[in-house]
Amino acid sequence: MNKVINEVSKKLKSQEYKLTPQREQILRVLLENKDKHLSAEEVYMLVKKKSPDVGLATVYRTLELFLDNDIIRSVNFGDGCKRYEFGDQEGHHHHHVICLKCGKIIEIDEDLLEELEKKVNKEHNFKITNHELKFFGYCKDCAD
Repeated sequence: MNKVINEVSKKLKSQEYKLTPQREQILRVLLENKDKHLSAEEVYMLVKKKSPDVGLATVYRTLELFLDNDIIRSVNFGDGCKRYEFGDQEGHHHHHVICLKCGKIIEIDEDLLEELEKKVNKEHNFKITNHELKFFGYCKDCAD
């Protein structure tokens, strides 16, 4: 985790920002919850447990700063809530399956659209830089 924190600090410094203690605490929460897709409010509640002095506005500003500097990315699962995840911003990212009943989110790490991208590129002379794929349905617990 410290390696990632150092890399983020360098990235922010290159853009003339600092990794303040508050920003570091927010980053730590995102890293500790890499497998979750946290809303800003969820990040705030987790940060408050360790750093009660960090306000919700600071969390929102920091998440936007991290987004703007390609440290995190945001995803919307159709529930009207922007969620955040830490991850590699280069190239393609993973896909998601979302349960419509319980809201469970499962990540799919395969790039399922590589062949389709090649076809679109060839037929339409369109250079795709990224894509996002979401499947909506019911998980095994809710399918009954």
